[in-house]
Amino acid sequence: MARSTFSQQLKKALDAKGLKQVDLLRIAEKQGRKLGKSQLSQYLSGKTLPRQDMLSFLAETLGVSEEWLITTNEAPSLAPGPATQEVRTMRAFKKSSKLDHVSYDVRGPALDEAMRMEEDGIHILKLNIGNPAPFGFRTPDEVVQDMASQLRDTEGYSDSRGLFAARKAIMQYDQIKHIPNVTMNDIYTGNGVSDLINLVMQAMVETGDEIMVPSPDYPLWTACVTLAGGKAVHYLCDEQADWLPDLDDMRSKITSNTKAIVIINPNNPTGALYPREVLEEIVQIAREHQLIILSDEIYDRLVMDEEKHVSIASLAPDLFCITFNGLSKSHMIAGWRIGWISISGNKRIGRDLMEGINVMSNMRLCSNVPAQSIVQTALGGHQSVKDYVVPGGRVRNQRDYVYERLCAMDGVSVVKPKAAFYIFPRLDPDKFNITDDTQFQLDLLQDQHVLIVPGKGFNWEKPGYFRIVYLPRRAILGEALDKLEQFLSYYRQ
Repeated sequence: MARSTFSQQLKKALDAKGLKQVDLLRIAEKQGRKLGKSQLSQYLSGKTLPRQDMLSFLAETLGVSEEWLITTNEAPSLAPGPATQEVRTMRAFKKSSKLDHVSYDVRGPALDEAMRMEEDGIHILKLNIGNPAPFGFRTPDEVVQDMASQLRDTEGYSDSRGLFAARKAIMQYDQIKHIPNVTMNDIYTGNGVSDLINLVMQAMVETGDEIMVPSPDYPLWTACVTLAGGKAVHYLCDEQADWLPDLDDMRSKITSNTKAIVIINPNNPTGALYPREVLEEIVQIAREHQLIILSDEIYDRLVMDEEKHVSIASLAPDLFCITFNGLSKSHMIAGWRIGWISISGNKRIGRDLMEGINVMSNMRLCSNVPAQSIVQTALGGHQSVKDYVVPGGRVRNQRDYVYERLCAMDGVSVVKPKAAFYIFPRLDPDKFNITDDTQFQLDLLQDQHVLIVPGKGFNWEKPGYFRIVYLPRRAILGEALDKLEQFLSYYRQ
């Protein structure tokens, strides 16, 4: 559909309904729709087009058909009342209501807008997704060669849990991490950790179950809990305590419906690394309330400042634990999609849940077999990721550079991350008056062509926070931070 056509039809429909832009924004807010002032202005100016879900909302609210909004034909009737009989007979296909409260703003409307800008020839500096390959991080040659040599042997399905060699290597890795009593049958490979989060939530969550999820979080956790029919209850992480979980807040939010506690350690989006004593207290909380522990540890090999990662499952042999891990980040193979879960601890109390996980695993047959074939090679021998995080290593140098630049910016405060490759700065509310994170994200994108993810995208409700991915090389980071600093010199919301 032509942008100019859509903008013209949208204006006609607003006029026919006697609505102003602000009226449409209020209706969207009441319905829980993400429609900002800048976004609506883009639609009316013909600069951007809505996604399908937003098109459906606009058509329904304005009493016209989606087809009419995107065509130059005159409407059968543009009266303020209901659509004509002809429009009513047209069948519209909408997304499932299960998705009404599901979002993933790491890849959201702002990314759509960035892609449209790129189509118009505008270069965008993308600091929004932790995808190593576009920034020059290469998979170790040995791993590539190993996959290439096995491709002919990996054309068929594997066991639904995964290849024997892959699971054997994962079991041995868990032993090194002191995760107790993990057997071959307790390990399931998946198409990345994302795939397995969804699989486990579908197998575990009953309608009304409450799952404790950190705030800020990796938003897929909240989305998958919601999609499975559960309720994500967000416990706070404390910025003043280097983004460690607020244990008192965690305790205060546990109810009789609480089934599990999710921890993301090392943390995305803050880069926090949880010390043993904090993990031991979380274990004690889970023990007191008989809760499952779900631990996302995908960044456990990207730890800096000579710190050590501790797997929480190693501290909880008496509890039912599921640990999530993979190679996407540590081996710079995000596109190969290889992750796994390890079930440990008191498996007797989770026997029925394990059957459910097995059913879900069988239903999707197996995960990516060529990617499974390199797990043994990747986990054995020299871990090239260590070269990135030691003093002088690329990830560590870029972390230090971004941290120092942000600290030097007027009105910006930030906690230095200890792991992963994300940093989560805060904008002074008195100086910038940020009330809408998404608006800040779009304004920065449109003014300076820099794409970040706002704090709201990580289920962090305080406005004025955002995540930067510091994977790009220093020259690109420098350009992006120069633009951010320039933007903040005049921006007020």
